[in-house]
Amino acid sequence: MSARRNHHHLLRQPKTTQPVLKKLSQSGPGRWLGLALGLTGVATISATAGALLAVSLSTTPLMQQKLTAEEAAVFSKNEMARGNLRFPQLTRPVNILVLGIKVLTSDLEDESQEDLGYHALVDSFKGLSDTMLLVRFDPAEKKLKVLSVPRDTRTYVEGMGMTKINDANYYGGPALSAKATSELLGGVGVDRYVRVNVQGVEKLIDALGGLDIYVPKDMKYSDDSQHLYINLEQGQHHLNGSQVLQFLRFRQDSLGDIGRVQRQQILMRAFMEQALNVGTISRLPKLVSIIQSHIDTNLSLEELVALVNFATHVNPENIEMLMVPGEFSDPKDYKASYWLPDYSRLDAILAKHFDFGYDSWRFENVDSRDLRIAIQDSTDDWDAVDGLVMELNDDGFWNVKVSKPWTQPLEVTRIVAQDGDTEGAESIQRALGFGKVVVESTGFLESDVTIQLGQDWLEKYEQQQRLENLETETEIENREDSESIRIENFN
Repeated sequence: MSARRNHHHLLRQPKTTQPVLKKLSQSGPGRWLGLALGLTGVATISATAGALLAVSLSTTPLMQQKLTAEEAAVFSKNEMARGNLRFPQLTRPVNILVLGIKVLTSDLEDESQEDLGYHALVDSFKGLSDTMLLVRFDPAEKKLKVLSVPRDTRTYVEGMGMTKINDANYYGGPALSAKATSELLGGVGVDRYVRVNVQGVEKLIDALGGLDIYVPKDMKYSDDSQHLYINLEQGQHHLNGSQVLQFLRFRQDSLGDIGRVQRQQILMRAFMEQALNVGTISRLPKLVSIIQSHIDTNLSLEELVALVNFATHVNPENIEMLMVPGEFSDPKDYKASYWLPDYSRLDAILAKHFDFGYDSWRFENVDSRDLRIAIQDSTDDWDAVDGLVMELNDDGFWNVKVSKPWTQPLEVTRIVAQDGDTEGAESIQRALGFGKVVVESTGFLESDVTIQLGQDWLEKYEQQQRLENLETETEIENREDSESIRIENFN
């Protein structure tokens, strides 16, 4: 019986042995990747080059933690990429577990660490996972799907019992994290893993020249104990690596960790739309050389190039971002704060978007009139918001809630399939006749679909108002004319 279905009988078990990390030579990955990409162009001409290419592409020089045979067996051994005349291509859908790690000096038991007088960031992977993503690269559908797993998700972790899923990396590294993720998701397979620490994120963003991101509100926070200082103003900004970390690490909002997950999704969409392009592949050796000490993965070079190559060709409309659905725990029930998964909704997401399980009926058979719809306004026109509510009601959608405004001004309305219910979102789009459907979890948590209202509705609404006013004026004029004729006839 899966532990995700039988929570309460589990007892806390002894903690597993701490993983031993080995550091990577600073000259290896970039040199090998550059050689591999260079040889790709001549492999068809030279048999020697082809043989060398096969050897170099099969290596895993970015793997910084040696896995035991038992740990390695957690990940798929099936082929996932194959070379062709240009670049390696994916041969099947693959699931990659991505872990973002933040390690402070206070997290380590190594007493040889220099005491800096504060909790400094350490270039290590031996810490709690701040970010957990299961990324599905699907060449059949030509889609890239990202499932965010909140770090406080309560699930079964082997050797620890029911606990927060981010404990898994600290006590058992990537293999235990993959096991815990698969357990949470009812048995979904994990093909490979990638771990990156926060220093790597900062360097990667700087190497790519920064990202344009809308900061949804003023973010001010100071923590002298970590030398963490966050100072971002609301609005559209071009953020460098340090500022991106501030954007990601800010937690002073009402949604806590879930707010961070939503900002992660905003950042990932910006990264994929702005930084991933065909030119990224040629820059890959340089990018890897910059962040090589901050990344740990069991991907081979061939697989890494195939994944990047695939991602650069995905249409932005085919990037889908989901989150493990659930609710915050009640302080009366648990001492710690947890995110409690909603397994019914989660199974529906996995069936529809990860081709796993049989619960897709939840989306296919839901009456669109029962959809929980939230409106987040970016137009600052409450008459237009009221008009949209009336429009939805007229179209048969009655379960409508006006939520907090969406602070980023939008030209085009975004119809957000919060749990991946694209059919429900598209039914709203057809009824309204405007907006674009996106699969994200950035909307109102307690909705099935969130409408983030843009200027396109304001223009349509104002046009409707003008037509209604014209019709009213015409009706009044006709009434007055009729009255005048009646009076004339009476006289």
